[in-house]
Amino acid sequence: VAFVVCRSLEGLKTFSYLEELILDNNLLGNDLLLPRLPHLHTLTLNKNQISFQRNTCKILLDHLAEVVPSLQYLSLLGNMACPNELVCKEKDEDDYQRYRYFVLHKLTNLKFLDTRKVTRREREEALVRGAFMKVVKPK
Repeated sequence: VAFVVCRSLEGLKTFSYLEELILDNNLLGNDLLLPRLPHLHTLTLNKNQISFQRNTCKILLDHLAEVVPSLQYLSLLGNMACPNELVCKEKDEDDYQRYRYFVLHKLTNLKFLDTRKVTRREREEALVRGAFMKVVKPK
């Protein structure tokens, strides 16, 4: 196992059977574009620069839904998009739960988000209200 800071994700397209991808600590943002990886079930993007600015996270989540259809585990801890009270004092558990509903609304096959298993109740709530749960900071 090698740990390298990514400069480009271009070479990933040659790994179409990739099942797990760890891209932690790489300064990746909402403009992240992955090639189609139909077998990828685990993706960690911890401690990058992913945020909820101007619907770009929605676009990123839509992109992930399209190119990694088998995704079951996603972790976005340490990004501004993931409101965590341990990282940001202004955020609380309610902010984090709204974020979970929004992500689960977009990525319906997830079984784990960050460090927590997706519950049946969360999945149901995400179907009903997830589209309206985007956490934004007022200007």
